Amino acid sequence: MKNALEIIRQIRRETKKWNMDNISRTVFYHHYYQRNPEIKWAFLASMVSRNAGWSMCDLQGEWFPKALTKQQLINFFMTYERANWTIFDDAAPQLMLYEISKRRKRSYFELGQKLDISEFILKEWEKFFQTGDEERLMTALIINEQHVIEAPVMEHHTYAKEVFHSFFFTIQDWFHFSTVLFPTLRGELYGLSVSRFRHTKDRIELGKKLAKLLFHPTYFEEFYRFATNTYPTGTRFDYERYMNKKREGKMLRQVYPIIHHHRKERRDWYHGQSLVKKMLKNDVTLPAELALSDWYEKKRSEIRVAVEIENLLIKKSRR
Repeated sequence: MKNALEIIRQIRRETKKWNMDNISRTVFYHHYYQRNPEIKWAFLASMVSRNAGWSMCDLQGEWFPKALTKQQLINFFMTYERANWTIFDDAAPQLMLYEISKRRKRSYFELGQKLDISEFILKEWEKFFQTGDEERLMTALIINEQHVIEAPVMEHHTYAKEVFHSFFFTIQDWFHFSTVLFPTLRGELYGLSVSRFRHTKDRIELGKKLAKLLFHPTYFEEFYRFATNTYPTGTRFDYERYMNKKREGKMLRQVYPIIHHHRKERRDWYHGQSLVKKMLKNDVTLPAELALSDWYEKKRSEIRVAVEIENLLIKKSRR
């Protein structure tokens, strides 16, 4: 039996290995869910990660380079990359601790503090290990990960100034480009958007709604079939291939290098906030319209309008 130090070292090695880029993260989450279908958050994370991948690739597509400078493109990419890296760096050790605990039939979450895992989510894992409440754990993981990215990403001086308060992000927010899509093998798209991405509460609410949609009895099997039969490339083509569209642009690993992140000392975000406990209630409702295939086609044309507006404003400012 491995001792605690060996378990921690192994978890850190595996986390680093799979946190290489967007594609490796997506694959890890999906394979983990296949092994542990009771951990619903892992499937949600894999599908959201797919969306992050094509959002990154879009930055090097036809339109965004016409509207943003090279530095702005880098800043936008690094925002996606850092947020997703940070979430994985926090979540993967939790998932591995659970798998070890499950296999050995006793909780190993006492090792969580040595892996800088929040007190809030460690307590939730312990509860889950005793009760098996899948919905509560999924909601708790949504809450935890959105708080985990708050300080290093959302409040980071570069990302806050150059991305979240930029004109282009405001346009994107206004046009609801911050949308997460779940596709099917029949070429249909379903999804939801968040209009105030900067706010933790709104991101958590979106996460809850996405979870409700992803595991909706009407749609779940189709989403799962798509994910199982479509290896992620980090591009929209993963979705659009089933919509009879031609491949456009390069895949993620052809566009971006591997980014080597440096992990700073992490402070526990949780301090017993009563508001956080209220968020554990699964009190969200889904909108009446969830099919977004037509919306998607419309927004693809609107993004061109947004780019043209940006270009006009840039030209005027230089006169």
